[in-house]
Parts: sequence; structure tokens; C-alpha cells
Amino acid sequence: TVPFISMLFLTLLLLFLALFPGAFNCCTKISEEIPKGILRRVEGFEMQKADGLCRLEAVILYIKGRKFCVSPRIRKVKKWMKKNKHKIPRRKPHSRKQRRTKILKRKGKKV
Repeated sequence: TVPFISMLFLTLLLLFLALFPGAFNCCTKISEEIPKGILRRVEGFEMQKADGLCRLEAVILYIKGRKFCVSPRIRKVKKWMKKNKHKIPRRKPHSRKQRRTKILKRKGKKV
């Protein structure tokens, strides 16, 4: 029965990862302050809502392939987002459908 329980657990884990691909990509800690020079180097950003799988509300800033999680209540961040919302690409959370579409396009199939 032990191998059966292990297989069941593994199957459920894989099913969870397939249904919720962003589950382990949430910000778990956020900074309440941000250095002056960081906002000038941001290449993209996305909002993390405190619903569903992610428990913290955050602004995720992408700089040179790294992500920084900051509080959306920081005055500098609010002002920066309002000023730069059209200049800097806003990243969308990856979904299973988006990734599948990219794979199909690469193989030369029409979607």
C-alpha cells in the first residue's frame, strides 16, 4: 500500500502543478522600501493580487532577468507606475494556454 500512496501523492502533485503553473512563482515576502536607482532600471513589471494562490499583494519588478517584490503601497512605486504604465511592458502571468500556443506556433501548426 505504501507504493500506491506514493504514486497517488505524486500524481496529485503533478496534477496541481499542471492546473496552477504559477503557484510556486508567487512573492512570499515584499520590501516596504525601494532604493532610488532601482526604478530607473526596471524592464517590466506585473501586479500580484492577494487572491487565489498568492497570499500577498505585490508589485513584481523585473530587472536584468531578476524579480523584486515590493509593496504596492510605496508612494514612489505608485507614482512610478502611473508615470510609466505605457513606456514599460507590463508582464502578464504565464498561463498554460499561452505556453501551449507558443509551442504549437514553434512546431508550425496553426492555432
